[in-house]
Amino acid sequence: MAGGSAIRGSRVGAGPMGEAERGDAAPRLYVSYFCSNGHETRPAFAAEAAIPESWDCPRCGLPANTDAENPPPPPKILPYKTHLAYVKERRTDEEAQAILAEALQILRDRRERGDIIY
Repeated sequence: MAGGSAIRGSRVGAGPMGEAERGDAAPRLYVSYFCSNGHETRPAFAAEAAIPESWDCPRCGLPANTDAENPPPPPKILPYKTHLAYVKERRTDEEAQAILAEALQILRDRRERGDIIY
């Protein structure tokens, strides 16, 4: 028969810790936030803390506010743009044709002079 304490893994004076040993909890305020998917989130804030106007929904990640009837709309996600799309925003087709013609003329001139073109 092994000797030792019948209660293993505890020490003298250990017991359930309650409010009496830890002190009183700070007063809390629970605020409901609603996202456009209909999820409700209720984070706890200290009673004297400033309450934020918006909160990110932990279920879907969309923004949420305290107005259940008018939750904020989901943010617009812009599609990925290629380099060519950005160039087309800055240049008209006529400008692009002029730049291309100029670059081709430079190449033709170099070829006539016998410069090496890679």
